Amino acid sequence: MQPAVVALGGGHGLAASLSALRLMTEKLTAVVTVADDGGSSGRLRSELDVLPPGDLRMALAALCDDSEWGRTWRDLLQHRFTSSGDLNNHAVGNLLIVALWEILGDSVEGLDWVGRLLGARGRVLPMSSVPLSIEADMLFGGESVTVRGQSKVASTPGQVENLRLIPSDPPACEEAVEAVMEADWIVLGPGSWFSSVMPHLLVPDLARALHETPARRCLTMNLGTSVSETLGMDAADLLAALRHHAPQLRIDAVLADPSAVENADALLDEAAGFGARVLFRQVKRGDGTARHDSLRLAAAYRDVFDDFLGDVGTISS
Repeated sequence: MQPAVVALGGGHGLAASLSALRLMTEKLTAVVTVADDGGSSGRLRSELDVLPPGDLRMALAALCDDSEWGRTWRDLLQHRFTSSGDLNNHAVGNLLIVALWEILGDSVEGLDWVGRLLGARGRVLPMSSVPLSIEADMLFGGESVTVRGQSKVASTPGQVENLRLIPSDPPACEEAVEAVMEADWIVLGPGSWFSSVMPHLLVPDLARALHETPARRCLTMNLGTSVSETLGMDAADLLAALRHHAPQLRIDAVLADPSAVENADALLDEAAGFGARVLFRQVKRGDGTARHDSLRLAAAYRDVFDDFLGDVGTISS
């Protein structure tokens, strides 16, 4: 029987997990961050006061039907205009999604319509029904500074101490909360740790569901931490930051590529604090890039879901 899986995140990280999970189940729901304020999404958000559509578009594209029809509509969704005018760098899919929102007056219904157009193998939902902003206290140059905006948090080369959402008590998407409560497995990550992965734990009703759901939880580690917001942090540090913001969260499994773990013992210790076991698997592509391989990642998720947490690496008990 196919498991019901909810994957949380945003951007390329969520697209990576969805590309793997879709090979295992069609009972798949993506819950996507809605704090993007840069690029095409930021412009549409600012001009039309809508949810930023970019990460939602990428999740839908990752779930498209593997047919000429699905792939063609996926390519159209991802196509960006190049011009000297106002359309420059706008993604067609962003415009399509926002147009459907205006016509239908419902963000979830609009996303479902795009999913039907793509023949999507799963459903895509926003984590909140309103657009959000991210604010972080960061150590930068020996001083603590406050940085606001997802794009700025993601690109500022400092250490994040505390993370907040604005508004601080946003409404969760009701369908997302229901999906979390009805899931067999929750998959969190990979992705930009502070600007895509952790914000889900700051939406009160969604965070409550993530704590109370009977589903089991798998945390997927990144393949590297060289991006600005996690500069100088290793895998264990990322887990420690997650525990700082969600100390009561229970995690059942942590999935990590051995090549991206500097100190395996430290990672095992941090994982134990969540009650989690660690599965080390090679999930990176073989071309030398820091990108997940869909087939390898799917095989690793299958091992996690089947409780096969041995072999390839040192596993905590």
